[in-house]
Amino acid sequence: MGVSFDKRRSRWARLLVVSLWLASSQAMASPQLDERLHALREVGRFVPHEALKELLALDAETLAASPSIRAEYLSQLSLVWRSLGQKKQAMTVADELLALGTAQQDKVALARANLAKGYVLFSMNELKRSHQYLWEGERLAGLTGDMHLKVVATIASGQAHAEEGNFPAALGKMQAALTLARQSGDSTLMTMAYSALIRLYTQMKQFDKGFEMLAEAQPVALRTGSPGRVALMKDIEYGLAIETGQTPRGLKVLHEALALERQIGATVMKATTLTNLSDSYLKLLDYPHALTYAQEALELARTLGDGAAEATARINIGRAQLGLGKRAEGRASFEAGLAFYDHSGDKPTLQAVLIEYGAALERAGDMAGAVHAYHRERALSNQLFEKRREKAIWELQEKYEADSRERQIELLRRDNQIKSADIDNRRLQQRVWWLLALVSALVLVIVFSLYRKMRSANAQLKVRNLELKQQSARDPLTGLYNRRHFQEYMRGRLERDRLAGARTGENLVGALFLLDVDHFKNINDTYGHAAGDAVLRMISENLREILCGTDMIVRWGGEEFLAFLPAISRGGLDEVARRLLGGISAQRIDYQGTVISVNVSIGFAPYPLAPAGAALPWERALNLVDLALYLAKSHGRNRAYGLRGFAQLDRTSLEEIEQDLEQAWRAGHVDLSVVEGSPAPARSAA
Repeated sequence: MGVSFDKRRSRWARLLVVSLWLASSQAMASPQLDERLHALREVGRFVPHEALKELLALDAETLAASPSIRAEYLSQLSLVWRSLGQKKQAMTVADELLALGTAQQDKVALARANLAKGYVLFSMNELKRSHQYLWEGERLAGLTGDMHLKVVATIASGQAHAEEGNFPAALGKMQAALTLARQSGDSTLMTMAYSALIRLYTQMKQFDKGFEMLAEAQPVALRTGSPGRVALMKDIEYGLAIETGQTPRGLKVLHEALALERQIGATVMKATTLTNLSDSYLKLLDYPHALTYAQEALELARTLGDGAAEATARINIGRAQLGLGKRAEGRASFEAGLAFYDHSGDKPTLQAVLIEYGAALERAGDMAGAVHAYHRERALSNQLFEKRREKAIWELQEKYEADSRERQIELLRRDNQIKSADIDNRRLQQRVWWLLALVSALVLVIVFSLYRKMRSANAQLKVRNLELKQQSARDPLTGLYNRRHFQEYMRGRLERDRLAGARTGENLVGALFLLDVDHFKNINDTYGHAAGDAVLRMISENLREILCGTDMIVRWGGEEFLAFLPAISRGGLDEVARRLLGGISAQRIDYQGTVISVNVSIGFAPYPLAPAGAALPWERALNLVDLALYLAKSHGRNRAYGLRGFAQLDRTSLEEIEQDLEQAWRAGHVDLSVVEGSPAPARSAA
């Protein structure tokens, strides 16, 4: 029959108490110090604040012990500091461990040091450096006979490959770690390897394999007798359940995990579980329960001093309060959470939270607040897009400068060779004067060759500069023009725009169309950023086909596109909008066995716009088009709002219209046309 899990759990709790007692007993002999450190491994994993007290008490004793015991101590201390969010202390200890391993030429210590530094750098979001240390740690661990170290290092290496998107390599490492763990026969090592492999299958969307591994892993986790390991396995089951739409199952295992975490005092894990419970109840629109768990998560995050967890809890509280109709409290909670990400500089997370904020306000009926949140998100999206473009240009320039430096080094090397040859020739001049003429001729030939190469290098530089200028005008993903090129283009049309403003009554006009992909974040979250890139490329290709006669199609920023049509029939604008809505929604993308389709929302207007006979600057006209786009978004998406003209301007002003376009429309000061798209077909698996 075996021992029940409740009995094993009690035994683990007693082991926890005994291990703490052993670690605090300063009278123990040195041979037992290794056993006490070993017992603290699991304590540090689940109750790091308790483990820290005991480890600090052992510092003097480990200094007098063997280098291998000191290395084990420093490794655990660095991991505990990192678990508690103290990155500086964790890195200092890791550096001390690296110095010890280098001095002793101890591969085990060096491997542990590299892993510790890699973990800390990961927590500091320095992924590239983190991966280099983790891979070096795996290499060194493979040269040792420490099975626990080999399994941990192989798992860390697989996680690094997964973070770089190299899933085949990551899968190979995780399977190798599981094989090593099975060979060791250690249930704890096997549970660690199973956990990492199941998380990878979840990340790869291979849910069937994830559930298959979960069925194998659960009995192994129970055999460890560790409530913490069982709670971790339940957290993994929750991830699979949520990804496959099994919210009730996810809630069940979260409650079970929370009970285990409360039992052993695993406060960090408990904070995560409370946040996940709040998220799950929000998905079920059960706002009272969501609010309860979010408030408990907030209190725990304050206790831990975890700013990110506190911000997440405040955002969940805000969503729940808005769902309960408490608009003022909900907005205040959301803004408090947003302030953390704004202060920390985490712009991508801030952008995602702003989208959630707008959606929550929209569901709560606060349309003005939702539009304001979407405006903030759009401004941030444009900033991030501009930064990515600047980074791409900087990387290209850096590559060019590196090539240029290599050429300069080569020229200097050859110049040094020439100088050396000249010195030798001077010495020989005293003995053989007739060789001087020959050497001089050789120098002239070399100089002439260098001159020709310099001219060739300058010509190549001009070509590369032209290529750089061309690339700076195009978006690298879609091949469309970018925002900067469009701004230069419109400045060049200033005089022609003035002439066009004097002919506003003619049948042919220009036109501005601004498109935004509906629910684009959901595509990235569900299928990954590669699927989002495929959608953007599909839309750009369709814009080229639908607007084959236009002079300018621009990727305006993120998932937003701008089209400028220089000449079109004034009565044909609605038809162009209808073709854009239908043409894009009719397209299908077959991505990894799933068929994806998207809709867009559109704002448009003739150009130039000339209220009261005076043509507006193109920037102001585009701002009105952007307001029309937000009307399309807030009124259901998959539609186009077009600004035809103005009326009764003696009763209002253009500034008031820009302040609230919808109100101006309803008051009769603005003439808008509405073009609705056809309903989008459901996505299906291939």
